[in-house]
Amino acid sequence: MNAQTNIANRRLLNPIAELGLLAVIALLVLGQTSGSNPAKSPSASEGNQAAVQTNALKPPAEGSIPVAFLISDGAQVIDFTGPWEVFQDVTVPGRRDHPFRLYTVSESTAPIHTSGGMTVVPDYSFENAPAPKVIVIPAQKAPSQATLEWVRKSTKTTDVTMSVCTGAFVLAKTGLLSGKTATTYHGAFGRFETEFPDIQLKRGARFVENGNLATAGGLSSGIDLALRVVERYFGREVAQGTAYDLEYQGQGWMNPESNQQYATARVSTAEHPRCVVCGMDVDPKHAPKSVFKGATYYFCSDDDKKTFDTAPEKFVSTDKKSL
Repeated sequence: MNAQTNIANRRLLNPIAELGLLAVIALLVLGQTSGSNPAKSPSASEGNQAAVQTNALKPPAEGSIPVAFLISDGAQVIDFTGPWEVFQDVTVPGRRDHPFRLYTVSESTAPIHTSGGMTVVPDYSFENAPAPKVIVIPAQKAPSQATLEWVRKSTKTTDVTMSVCTGAFVLAKTGLLSGKTATTYHGAFGRFETEFPDIQLKRGARFVENGNLATAGGLSSGIDLALRVVERYFGREVAQGTAYDLEYQGQGWMNPESNQQYATARVSTAEHPRCVVCGMDVDPKHAPKSVFKGATYYFCSDDDKKTFDTAPEKFVSTDKKSL
């Protein structure tokens, strides 16, 4: 009786085990076909990698890619030193020459004073600067006609001409961005739209690419755009290695839409007033102000007040939505 019972139990268990095995196989197949298996699911980085291949840049087989940093008085330090650090730290396995050759360019080689008082002696003037394949334009003083002409001429043969922060104003003044999309420092959105109505401002973008033109948001955004340029030349693995060596944990270079927190202006209230042009904090006791349609608006600088007074309707209409 015991033997017969054991045999009967095994006969009952075998079909159950077979059904269980079939169920596991079915789930694995469904997982592979539907993408529910995490190892097989398409990731955001894979989707972005497809875009990288579409916009890939071809580095020279030998030699270094010349990168010109256009600077003048008032150049914002992080805007050009951030990208400089990125490009100088790139290593490409199997490549004998350093991937990038970096140099500064200005209207003359006279010393300039950057933000914070740093003194920099430019390597080249416009007359003797090597032809660049990449140009980096940081925030700086208003450009001269010679500066604008050098950018226009040089951009005819660049792979990338990129601005950082309000360096977008310099690039915009060349006319090269006309009819295109661009971004800039979030505190300059209002001024940029007022000054360049023929350029579509993209709010909340970490960077914007248009052919061989690219614009980054403010300050640290330039690091992301530089990493993006590295990625376009040498692929994501090299760019990731560069970011790792820099101990840079930002992910914005892989997602140009990652500045969304700056797409909406911070609200100005009576208790906490902000400049209606740039959104920065102001002290009503000392800040410049203007009255428009019975309402008082404060500014963090006389320049922002002048910008507002030129087209107040524009800033009042955008004040309650996005800068």
